[in-house]
Amino acid sequence: MFIREHTFGKKPFMNARAPSSLLPDNDLLIRLLLQLDTAPGASQRATAKAIGVSLGHLNALVRAMVRAGLVSVSARAGSDRRQRFSYALTARGVAEKIRLTDRFLARKRVEYDALHAELTGAASGFNPTKNRTVTMQPNLTPIPELYVSFDSAQKLKIEAADLPSWNLTLRQICDLELLMNGGFNPLKGFLGQDDYTSVVETMRLADGTLWPIPITLDVDQDFADSVEPGQDIALRNQEGVILAILSISDKYVPDKAHEAKMVFGADDIAHPGGNYLHHIAGPVYLGGALTGIQQPVHYDFRARRDTPNELRTYFRKLGWQRVVAFQTRNPLHRAHQELTFRAAREVQANLLIHPIVGMTKPGDIDHFTRVRCYEAVLDQYPSATTTMSLLNLAMRMAGPREAVWHGLIRKNHGCTHFIVGRDHAGPGKNSQGDDFYEPYGAQEMFKQYEDEIGIKMVPFKHMVYVQERAGYQLADEVAEGTNVLNISGTELRRRLAEGLDIPEWFSFPDVVAELRRTRPPRSQQGFTVFFTGLSGSGKSTIANALVVKLMEMGGRPVTLLDGDVVRKYLSSELGFSKDHRDINIRRIGYVASEITKNGGIAICALIAPYLATRRAVREMIESYGAFVEVHVATSVEECERRDRKGLYKLAREGKIKEFTGISDPYEVPENAELVVDTEGTEVDYCAQQVLLKLESMGLIAD
Repeated sequence: MFIREHTFGKKPFMNARAPSSLLPDNDLLIRLLLQLDTAPGASQRATAKAIGVSLGHLNALVRAMVRAGLVSVSARAGSDRRQRFSYALTARGVAEKIRLTDRFLARKRVEYDALHAELTGAASGFNPTKNRTVTMQPNLTPIPELYVSFDSAQKLKIEAADLPSWNLTLRQICDLELLMNGGFNPLKGFLGQDDYTSVVETMRLADGTLWPIPITLDVDQDFADSVEPGQDIALRNQEGVILAILSISDKYVPDKAHEAKMVFGADDIAHPGGNYLHHIAGPVYLGGALTGIQQPVHYDFRARRDTPNELRTYFRKLGWQRVVAFQTRNPLHRAHQELTFRAAREVQANLLIHPIVGMTKPGDIDHFTRVRCYEAVLDQYPSATTTMSLLNLAMRMAGPREAVWHGLIRKNHGCTHFIVGRDHAGPGKNSQGDDFYEPYGAQEMFKQYEDEIGIKMVPFKHMVYVQERAGYQLADEVAEGTNVLNISGTELRRRLAEGLDIPEWFSFPDVVAELRRTRPPRSQQGFTVFFTGLSGSGKSTIANALVVKLMEMGGRPVTLLDGDVVRKYLSSELGFSKDHRDINIRRIGYVASEITKNGGIAICALIAPYLATRRAVREMIESYGAFVEVHVATSVEECERRDRKGLYKLAREGKIKEFTGISDPYEVPENAELVVDTEGTEVDYCAQQVLLKLESMGLIAD
């Protein structure tokens, strides 16, 4: 018996590879994988009979499949010698079964079409789905998902207990969900190196399929060193719940600067995508096929979340053959309503409002507030021809490339048309103060690939309010000299921050009320003052004075987060390496963001020498309130003169390593809200300068 080659009770040889010549041909392999998956408890003789081979041939086949990591074998108690062993497909086996089944069906369809043409002289018109969907439009037929059956998922959950685990980031969970539910079809997993390189360079997978954005699994160096291609790993959410198994095919180190330049158009950390690549993403990418076990759980707005196949089923049920999708990451105002009405009328389609609720641009209004705004506006749309569904997508803000990507995603969700507006998925200004992308660059690129995407673009330009007509028009349709009104996003935020009137011609009263509830005037919001500078610059002294002045004013609780104090109580286990200093600063940033979110004032006094870390903290806090960076620009010579602890002296003698300003750099803030110098200046004056800045920003009352 082949089984004597293995020792049970030890870890199965799940990650070994067998030469392809030892595996059966694809058709036989499919039959055997299906049989072992559906009847794992069958005897060897019954299994051999089911697939039409001899018992000896079966033993050889299973032995090769075990070596290839497709099947695991375990001993089973009992007196029946014919049923001493049970079989189970590994994650790799499940993925291989799905892959081969797809290839088998595709080949049979080609054979059928060729035979039909030979006999009748015409194409078969055969629809590659079950008979009940033969008359469906392509946008309404089901698309492939990567989930296994419930029974298989339960087996894999048990098996995965012995696999290395990677806890996914929020962005990776967004990507995984759309990979598994078909939103990223035709991808079958995270990109391997060949596909990654091709997507970065040409916007296509290695086989030539259009796909403009690299979908990669970045991991840290320690985890990368612990795994190898040919191995399976469990992918878990942040609570440790398993979501999928990745069969690693590739492990590679990307050129992130080149990726940023090609995908985002520039290697600039002012771009959220570039900043993510250089300062958040891990240094190593893992690629390979996914086996979906369960979808991520969302506890919010569950009735509004639909998979691609659920939306296709909904459209099919209502008879919606033409569907135009409108994407947004901002609240809906009256201009958006007019735009969507025009788009639906222009292409005679039903309307899908499809906002993104995954990860958008840092500083955007949170998705909870936005969805409440969307629901408040839905009453303004005809319910018979409009629906809304939430998309858990992690945006890259990649402008033209992202527009093409969004089109592919909407096609997968059953849409036939897609609205692309001005500066679609644009991140704003670059480090030089210029726009990253041309205003209508996204429309131009989408039009170039429209036929290949398989979805029609509905282009729209900027809309303005025309007073004489008491309605909205496209800006390029308005006659010269006509009196038009418009409120920019910046102006809207200013009016909200200062409690000023927002006219009804611009937005809906219910939307404004919701925004005011979430974003009260700045003088009632929480905020963070972030002092940064060299050791001995006077940060803590000014911070203490500021705390007293703010507490004297009253109105909001004030918390001082001093670097040395926080290190003592929250980060006592950390050293002073760059990594450990970053961790300490991010912890303080997190605490400050929670204080800000809950309407308090956080005063931070830290060296915080690195631009990237300060930027990360700013993004963390600005989701909830203002971030006021104060650079205490005291010179290193003055700091050294004040040094009562003798730290600078020890650093110059080499007794303290990586000391900021001596053996480790201090990266001067480029755009601090305020710069103060304590040399020859009273502390009270410096604190008063900060108060005046806070007053000018509307953060404290006049």
